[in-house]
Amino acid sequence: MKRKPQVCVEIEPDLVAAATGDAEPGAARRVEQHIDSCGACRGEYHRYREIEGVVGALRGAPAAAESVARARQGLESRLADLKSRLVSYRVFSSPLGRILIARSEHGVSLVEYLDGGVDLSTSRLRRIAGVELQEDGAEIETLYRELMEYLRGDRTRLEWPLDLRLARSDFHRSVLRATAAIPYGAVTSYAGIAAEIGKPAATRAVAQALRWNPLPIVVPCHRIIGTSGALTGYSGNKVGLKQQLLAVEGIQAVGTRNDSRVARNMLYHYDRNDQHEYCLPTCGDIARRPIGPVTLLASRELAGAMGLVPCSACRPDLHPLAA
Repeated sequence: MKRKPQVCVEIEPDLVAAATGDAEPGAARRVEQHIDSCGACRGEYHRYREIEGVVGALRGAPAAAESVARARQGLESRLADLKSRLVSYRVFSSPLGRILIARSEHGVSLVEYLDGGVDLSTSRLRRIAGVELQEDGAEIETLYRELMEYLRGDRTRLEWPLDLRLARSDFHRSVLRATAAIPYGAVTSYAGIAAEIGKPAATRAVAQALRWNPLPIVVPCHRIIGTSGALTGYSGNKVGLKQQLLAVEGIQAVGTRNDSRVARNMLYHYDRNDQHEYCLPTCGDIARRPIGPVTLLASRELAGAMGLVPCSACRPDLHPLAA
């Protein structure tokens, strides 16, 4: 996600001054012109105006300098609190259905699918305690454009700062961070994530944590599969969306009698080893092993970007998989 536009950063001191009555006339005019076209700054301006009475009282009170300083410190604290509680959001249409994107000053805090009986009134956004919601446009519009670029295959990374305060525990946050590190075009298992965070026996807990992922797509839990290769539950029960997202990244799934599974015969395999070698799916018995510590890769280019080298036995560099 792009940071606050530079023009908004530069005008923020004048914005606060205008809201509290301290701005020079020229600065006040600039602020007025800016907030006419910037919804985010307009919302901040109105929140600063809420405490204008406090500022006026400070100016008019014959208090000692120390008291004024304390009061101003309290005012700054309240301003910071107002900003930290503000969550902006927008709802967009996409090839995956209607998607809600929400962000705070700390980063993107929620990505939610709103189809399948979920709408804004029943969204997780409405259940977040202690926040003030604001429907907004400019910055979240940028996020939406980047998301659409990803869904079209024109972008492989969503470099958005994340606000993980909706995670339920430190364990939940550790699972989300490990999942966020899985690159575009790769899949691993819930058991692999459990091992990555140092809790190899916590496979079920990892699966449960990802069931409540507040940031699907950007924290790519669609890249986490069962040890059998099955596309297990995604964002509740949206396995079809999981299959769509993996297909965008070059990972195909095949249907079986009971489920859909990644096509391992079309993917390179990396079973963590000291040589950091990746293999063809025909190398030894690698394709018959459960996908526990194994990571499956859509391309040799991805393997190289991960610092892996071709297996010296099966030589995927000389015998690449068909595109």
